[in-house]
Formats: sequence, C-alpha cells, structure tokens
Amino acid sequence: MLLGVLVLAALAVLLSLGTWQLQRLAEKEALIARVAERINAAPEALPARADWPALQADQIEFRRVEFEATFRHDDEVHVFITLGAPKGPIGGQGYFVVTPADLADGTVVFVNRGFVPLAAKDPATRAGGQVEGPQQITGLIRPPEPGTWVTPAADVTRNVWFSRDPAAMAAARAIPADRVAPFTVDQERAALPGGLPQGGETLVSFPNSHLQYAVTWYGLAAALVAVYASFLFNGRRRRG
Repeated sequence: MLLGVLVLAALAVLLSLGTWQLQRLAEKEALIARVAERINAAPEALPARADWPALQADQIEFRRVEFEATFRHDDEVHVFITLGAPKGPIGGQGYFVVTPADLADGTVVFVNRGFVPLAAKDPATRAGGQVEGPQQITGLIRPPEPGTWVTPAADVTRNVWFSRDPAAMAAARAIPADRVAPFTVDQERAALPGGLPQGGETLVSFPNSHLQYAVTWYGLAAALVAVYASFLFNGRRRRG
C-alpha cells in the first residue's frame, strides 16, 4: 500500500514536470515568434519621453526604431564582450562601443554602435568611424542590463564596463538622469570609414530544449508505470 502511494506521488511529480515543460515550450515559441516579427518590422519612432516610466521590458525588447541624433563621442562607454559568433568579419575579445546620442528635444539615448577589438579601444585608432553631426540611427531597443551579483563592477577610471545600464552610464558621464532613456539601442550595421565600430552584432538567440525535457519527464513517468506494473504482475505470479 505504501509503495503504491509513493509511486502515485512520484508519477504526479513527473507528469507535472512534463506538463510544465510543455507550457514553457509554448511560451518560448511565442517569444521567438514575437522577436522575429519585431526585428524584421519597419522601424518605428522611439518611445515618447512621457511613456518612459510605464515601459516594460517585454513591450520594448528588440523593437526596431529609427531616429536622428548626434553622437557624444567623448563620452563613449566600452562594454567588454567576447564575440564568439560575429556577424561581421571581426570577433573575439573586445568591446561594444556604447555612445550617448543627443536628440533635438534634449533626450539622450545610449547607442551600442557595435564591436571593436581590444586593440581598437582607443577612439584615436578608429577616428574615421567617429562620425560628426546629426546621424540617422536605426537599431533594436534593448532593456537595461543592471548586472547581477556575479557581474564584475565597472572600472569607470579605465572605462571598462561589463553590463549596459543607461542610468549608471549616465551618472558616470554626468548626464542628467531625467534626460536619459531607460533603454539602449543596438545600432544596425552602418557604412563607416575604417569599418569600426562593427554594427549589427545584436545576439538574438533563445535556447529551446523544452520539448526534449518534456519527453524526458513523460518517458520517466511511463518507465515508472511499467516498472511498477511489472512488480505487481510478478508479485501475483509468485503468490499464485
């Protein structure tokens, strides 16, 4: 009797885990479809400043936007990254060049202009790419990345960062917080003298193994039923 209760409890756990993975599969497939639609859509305007307090990450992430702004190259921020699967010709260790850009209404948006290798951290080595004047910027909105307890702290003195948090970057560059958009924009690849920064390096990847996990849990449930049924059958044969 006790064994039967334990088997039923274990079966319920295994079935619930399998069902949960199927639910996660549906959520992940919906996310992938939503992101694919957004990154291939026609660019829209930036969220209005009045709407910033109500913005939610899932509402704005990967939305394609277009706007005109002027880069503040002297205030660019370098976010360390290892680009393992670059879309452009350059990869490996380096930095995302995240530069504040001034809009005509006084708004400031931090723009991830793209990747540079370690040797090109100094803007003087890529002076041709430091374009001046108003620029038409097209890219994907990314929610802030404040980092976690395992993320190294930014070395503001050396201008080396490990996450993209526009509020923290604005504070380091003495930009009034109320003027800074609560998101960054990953710029699409642009034709620049010298080719740097190498834009269009947004990573859009969502691991989706939920179906395999569901099959595993349901398979274990089926195996448990088969083993218990065999146990009962053999027990009856021995008693017979």
